[in-house]
Amino acid sequence: MRDRSGAPRSRVSTAAGYAAMAIGILDIVRAVLPAFRRSRVGEITGFLPGTFTSLAQAVSLVLGILTVMLAHGLRRRKKRAWRAVMVLLPLSVLVDLLHSHRPFAAGLSTLVVVLLVINRREFDALSDPRTRWRALWNLLVLGALNIVIGWVVVSAHPRMIIGDPGAGDRIRHVLLGLVGVQGPVGYSSERTADLVYYSLLGLGALTAVTTLYLVLRPERPVAELDPEQEEKVRELLARHGARDSLGYFALRRDKSVVFSPTGKAVIAYRVVSGVMLASGDPIGDVEAWPGAIRRFMEEAERHAWVPAVIGCSETGGEVWTREGRLSALEIGDEAVVDVAAFTLEGRTMRNVRQMVNRVERAGYTCLVRRVGDLTEAEKDRIRHAADSWRGTDTERGFSMALGRFGDPADAGCVVVTAHGHAGVASDGEGDKGDEGEGEGEDIRAVLHFVPWGTDGMSLDLMRRDHAADPGLNDLLIVKALQAAPDLGVRTVSLNFAMFRAALARGERLGAGPILRLWYGVLVFLSRWFQIESLYRFNAKFQPLWKPRFLVYPAARDLPRIGMSALQAEAFISLRLPGTVSRRIRSLLPACSRTSRIP
Repeated sequence: MRDRSGAPRSRVSTAAGYAAMAIGILDIVRAVLPAFRRSRVGEITGFLPGTFTSLAQAVSLVLGILTVMLAHGLRRRKKRAWRAVMVLLPLSVLVDLLHSHRPFAAGLSTLVVVLLVINRREFDALSDPRTRWRALWNLLVLGALNIVIGWVVVSAHPRMIIGDPGAGDRIRHVLLGLVGVQGPVGYSSERTADLVYYSLLGLGALTAVTTLYLVLRPERPVAELDPEQEEKVRELLARHGARDSLGYFALRRDKSVVFSPTGKAVIAYRVVSGVMLASGDPIGDVEAWPGAIRRFMEEAERHAWVPAVIGCSETGGEVWTREGRLSALEIGDEAVVDVAAFTLEGRTMRNVRQMVNRVERAGYTCLVRRVGDLTEAEKDRIRHAADSWRGTDTERGFSMALGRFGDPADAGCVVVTAHGHAGVASDGEGDKGDEGEGEGEDIRAVLHFVPWGTDGMSLDLMRRDHAADPGLNDLLIVKALQAAPDLGVRTVSLNFAMFRAALARGERLGAGPILRLWYGVLVFLSRWFQIESLYRFNAKFQPLWKPRFLVYPAARDLPRIGMSALQAEAFISLRLPGTVSRRIRSLLPACSRTSRIP
């Protein structure tokens, strides 16, 4: 991580985070496993009251878990994590000295405390956006961890266990112990019984207290584009929207924005797992981009977020790398079709031409309209159809998706629908639909485009009924391109093809072994992600390929940025299933229902 001047940041926070994690893990291990508690001064602790000794070991276990939980925040320079650790580590020192008589462990904790005090100005990062739903994840994660640690605690003294209790009895003992009730497992040593009791009770209290705190603490909402900000972004798009086909997607209402000091440029972003993720180029006057980028980097620095940009153009990448002192990596190409040059004639378009003719003979018809020209009933039908074909509770998309349809503010968007009776079959058999306005026919596929400046449009959504002809997507795109001149559209941006250059070069004669290997990996990954299929689908329409880039601070950040991008695009979802989240929302206090499931 670098500061605003570009100088490398101190590594004190990283070292402190790992040291705190090591101390916490050692506390947990010593409290749980008897072998790690034996020392040359063990006889001294034997003279202490048994309840005090057991209670101290239970406290050590709880302090260890809390310290491990805070270690990540220390590495990210979080101010609240520093404050909490400054309370926990001195308590750990007291436990080490008064109970365990471990001067080395106490000395290590004291050294970390001294370093944290000396470098306290290093820990100045603000907290992340939060919602009360984090309390649910805290309950689930700590609950699972409690069961695992509790099992180890209950089973760590086999010589002291009375009889041979089964797995069911041990689990019941753990679950009852977490709420302070004695379970069915008995111990021959009163000290061991006290240790197990207080350890389980401490784990349960830790889970209850932290969950209650997360539920009751003041809520800071997640990213949201408010109406005033949206209006300013629309004004900038009206003047400068033609520069980037992804500009309109900055109007997603689950994004935050940061403006340049002059207000002439803006960057839309979302924070995902500690990564401040922007998409596309800054919107606005190019001369104001540096000011917006500096504001973006300052915000990332204040919160200790990792700054990153996905899908920026070559021009945008050059400005980002220069102003933000970042690096860039080409991640794929955007397919852009020149409407005036598009034709179905010629040998290269033979497959598309045959596909379109076959689908039309099967009885499918298409309509191309502005969203503002649709009635509310038509919008509802299209929205319902598209949602029913999604197949998941989570709407995918972030950098190249708007995430909504039919909003009055998006009247300039274009929707293309394919219609056909339910009896229409892919082999051309069955009843043919009405050739006019699609009356009485079912919607079988949908394309949705957002404006790209005044004379372009960018693909937002492509969905079809899985029971319909697969060639419907080809038909929809061809009809959209043929209708574009009447809509005043000269350029159309289609899908983004990830690693398109590697796929194109890897299958050519003379490709080297490394390129062939990379090509094989991409083809293998295409079984789960639409990598090769999107490239080949786009290539059928003979587009111009425009490279897109990922901008990042350092190579070590790439795995984290990649995971955050997959979460933002909803390829990886940490959300609960829709039915479960709705059920939980109905059970939570009314004051917390306004927040979103993270």
